[in-house]
Amino acid sequence: MPAASETAPTEVVFADGAVEVSLSGTPGNPEEGVKVMTTAALGNCVACHQIAALPDVQFPGDIGPALDGAADRWTEAELRGIVTNAKMTFEGSFMPAFYKTEGFVRPGDGYTGKAPEAALPPILTAQQIEDVVAYLLTLKE
Repeated sequence: MPAASETAPTEVVFADGAVEVSLSGTPGNPEEGVKVMTTAALGNCVACHQIAALPDVQFPGDIGPALDGAADRWTEAELRGIVTNAKMTFEGSFMPAFYKTEGFVRPGDGYTGKAPEAALPPILTAQQIEDVVAYLLTLKE
């Protein structure tokens, strides 16, 4: 259940792919954002994206664009929208929607091969999204 000031995944408002309002109502923490981006069980952004500011990441991916300079290319609202659901900005993107709970084609229950018994939670929490955005805003050319 979302906190009082938290926006539920089904209530997120996109404007041309951007999300203007904080999802959690709490400022993001860039250090926590790095943890989310580099932890396989969380966002694991580094599986697809290279980030020069994180040279200790083993085996960074290169199938997504490098995130260096992300803060110079996109606004905070655009970054929040991309992390929340990249398909709202880049229609053909293979990036997962990190804050989505419905509209899936074939959701599964983990790796069991069975349909989920209950509603699926988003991959990341509202605060984790804000933490990732806070970190991305530090990435300037």
